[in-house]
Amino acid sequence: MAIARLRSTDEWIAQFGANGQSTVITIGNFDGVHLGHRAILQRVLAEAHATRKTSSVLTFYPHPAQVLRPAEAPSLLETIDQRLARLEEAGIDAVLVARFTRELSSLQPQAFAEKFLAETMRASVVFVGANFRFGHKQAGDVKMLTELGSRLGFTVQIVPPVLDATGEIISSSAIRASVREGRMEDAARLLGRPFALEGQVRTGTGIGSKLVVPTLNLATEQQTLPKLGVYATETTVAGTSYQSITNVGMRPTFDGSKLAIESHLFGFNENVTSGPLAVQFLTRIRDEKKFSGPEELKLQILHDIEDAKKYFHATKQTPE
Repeated sequence: MAIARLRSTDEWIAQFGANGQSTVITIGNFDGVHLGHRAILQRVLAEAHATRKTSSVLTFYPHPAQVLRPAEAPSLLETIDQRLARLEEAGIDAVLVARFTRELSSLQPQAFAEKFLAETMRASVVFVGANFRFGHKQAGDVKMLTELGSRLGFTVQIVPPVLDATGEIISSSAIRASVREGRMEDAARLLGRPFALEGQVRTGTGIGSKLVVPTLNLATEQQTLPKLGVYATETTVAGTSYQSITNVGMRPTFDGSKLAIESHLFGFNENVTSGPLAVQFLTRIRDEKKFSGPEELKLQILHDIEDAKKYFHATKQTPE
């Protein structure tokens, strides 16, 4: 069943208000929908299933920091559409995407809880982390939310943080650091899946394909990108996935001035100039380098392909 994606309190009430259905809710930005997020979502789903209520997420767009402190706002791991797709994959019934404005930020904690949790979403249970904050200047905390819930008709359940193998809390900021530093295995461990860039095929200059190897160029709206360099990847185009190598960089051999994300797909020979494209980053092979010309670059790329194939073989992903 497709997730219900509502963009305002009015839309939510129009869809769910008539039947008076109460909901089980969690609140947050859910950037990346990582393993820590999934622990909360699993609790929401279990409670909603047991009580036959609607499993719901209240999230915000744009990110609050982009409105209140744009210079300090984090680069996001995924677009809002990607986040909604992840929530749908997790099994959530409905998401209210509240447009974050300065007006919304000025709501006091009680007014926030009344408007969104009680009057609009009719919460019966709210799941949050121990450090959850809400309302104007983040004045509300878990204790206040619990007290408000006792008056407004919902209970609050605190979900403990999920720790990684080193004992650190899994967070979107830790994943951003891993991606920016090219530590794709670390990012995958925290996400529970490989980090991916998604977007559209972008037609390139054609120079690289003619002189070196054919590639597909990705145009993406995602803000957090892997460290410049070459990666073993898995690229999906036209519904089919291919093992691949991907360069994230400035194409210095050709005096490039713009960032390019170019993937060479193994066993792929079609001429694709448009359509959706997704690249999963599995491991980093090397830094981006400037070569003396196309021939030296091509020799290096052939070495990169062999290194990628060794990686796929070692991880039992034998290429065709």
